[in-house]
Amino acid sequence: MTDNYRPLTDAEIAILENNSCWAEDWTAINVAEDFKPNYMHRVMLYGTVNIGTFDKNVEVTKGFLKHTGINNSTLRNVTVGDNCLIENVGNYINNYTIGDDCYISNICTLETTEGATYGEGNVISVLNEVGEGNLIFFRDLNSQFAAFMVKHFHDKVLKDALRRMIHESINYTMPERGTIGSRVKIINTKEITNTIVCDECEINGAARLSDCTILSSITASVYIGTGVICENSIIADGSSITNSVKIQDCFVGEACQISNGFTASSSVFFANSYMANGEACAAFCGPFTASHHKSSLLIGGMFSFYNAGSATNFSNHAYKMGPMHYGMLERGTKTASGAYILMPANIGTFSVCFGKLMYHPDTRKLPFSYLSAYGDTMYLSPGRNITTVGLYRDIRKWPKRDVRPVESQKSIVNFDWLSPFSVGEILQGKTILENLRAASGDNVSTYNYHEYVINADSLRKGIKYYDIALRIYMGAVLKRVLKKYRTLEVPNTTIGTGKWNDLSGLLLPESEELKIISDIKDGTLENISEVLERFADINDHYRDYQWAWTYRLILDYYGISAITEADAERIRTDYINARRAWIAEIRKDAEKEFRMGDVEPEVLENFINQLDHEIDFEN
Repeated sequence: MTDNYRPLTDAEIAILENNSCWAEDWTAINVAEDFKPNYMHRVMLYGTVNIGTFDKNVEVTKGFLKHTGINNSTLRNVTVGDNCLIENVGNYINNYTIGDDCYISNICTLETTEGATYGEGNVISVLNEVGEGNLIFFRDLNSQFAAFMVKHFHDKVLKDALRRMIHESINYTMPERGTIGSRVKIINTKEITNTIVCDECEINGAARLSDCTILSSITASVYIGTGVICENSIIADGSSITNSVKIQDCFVGEACQISNGFTASSSVFFANSYMANGEACAAFCGPFTASHHKSSLLIGGMFSFYNAGSATNFSNHAYKMGPMHYGMLERGTKTASGAYILMPANIGTFSVCFGKLMYHPDTRKLPFSYLSAYGDTMYLSPGRNITTVGLYRDIRKWPKRDVRPVESQKSIVNFDWLSPFSVGEILQGKTILENLRAASGDNVSTYNYHEYVINADSLRKGIKYYDIALRIYMGAVLKRVLKKYRTLEVPNTTIGTGKWNDLSGLLLPESEELKIISDIKDGTLENISEVLERFADINDHYRDYQWAWTYRLILDYYGISAITEADAERIRTDYINARRAWIAEIRKDAEKEFRMGDVEPEVLENFINQLDHEIDFEN
């Protein structure tokens, strides 16, 4: 964009007037040194207007070029960068700064009004749609910071410190008026008010954007499509919002897709989430949350790696091996039969009973389980999902579905399905099952856990599946340590030896989360950037902290005081045997599905071939 502007010459004013242009005060109109007045027609200018050069063509659609200029428009207090084409503005552009190489055509109003906040500082309530605001929007918000803020909302001292940090950050970056970045395309759009639009964004056919920030970039552009209404919201890099979506008071994170009439209010969506047709209210949708159905309502819950089925039949795609499979996600979802898979998650566990969604906090202690109801009785199948086709596919597909460019990965996503967080829950689940068996003996047909019934065969299999997962986890971590250090290294830190948490994608020791709280309160962490850097630093040290936790797990599990070479070989053998048992169970699940007639023979054959290659990963 031109830095230095000069007044118009008398000759230039004469040309502009001859082209049916008019100015309230020609002396308030400034232009670039190489400005060419012949590329402006039927333009009305009010207040102070700065105009750049018109030196080249702009592509308005594929293969169709038009020369830059300003035509059929009204501008008031506007700065226009170099080589922009602005035409057919039905109402006006008022109080805006427009970057270079922009194409703005067939719009009604583009305006900044007094008191604009551009969606930043907006306070919403998630998890409780009528509660006090517990989440504040700002442009650098990621899933970790959002989860941290919501989780510790009850801590008034921390809350006040976070609000101070956020408002300081917002005040530092807040522009005096709305801005349009460079290489932005805005066409066929009715109203854009109090909105920041960053570089490379395309807005095509939107109905209204009001008090928003659109964080598009050269590596992760944002697309806003036909009929979209977006108010008091922030849209992050690489996202697309299309086909008559209506969102209000929402934060849309990196590479999210929202389409097909989806409506949302007071909700947040992070890292590759996909929303279509349905509705969200006060929802915290962490990484890889998906909702596809018209009758789905995400309300007052916290989700991640989650696929919401239809609210009318609680279904998911039955084709677990087919290309359309979305079901059985890593941290919480439900199955095709309507039974929920119980996994470590931020919100406990749900099940379907008599067509209603029910909350079951106690069952979180039995992760990777199925919960189903028959009449008045709810049955629990502990650990069953560990050995399903769906989980096997999900473990491999989620990293591949992260479409965020490296430069735009604000939210941290740890894809480990077995981690100190989930394995800690597995340990607890295994202990519960063993205690149930010890208390009631082996000569019973069922066991009771709270109000749930566990068949004896399901309990025995649950212990087996949990033990398989433990041995796979311990062997995999030890293998990674030996590969890294070439020798068996004792952990170089004690951080991570206690309980672990999941902050919407970031797996971290609880001790480190508590340290962040303390450091914010005492001023050690002074601003937003430092908090975000702390989250990133914890993630960078994940493997070190994981080894500290796993080392103690190995000692306890095998009843040893240190890991010798002989112990390491034993752990490796157990790891290989457990992996092979795991793959064998997954193979049986695939063959069972094939016998049901849901899968084509070639699909089964390809999947079995993939399983056969699992032996390649043992060493």
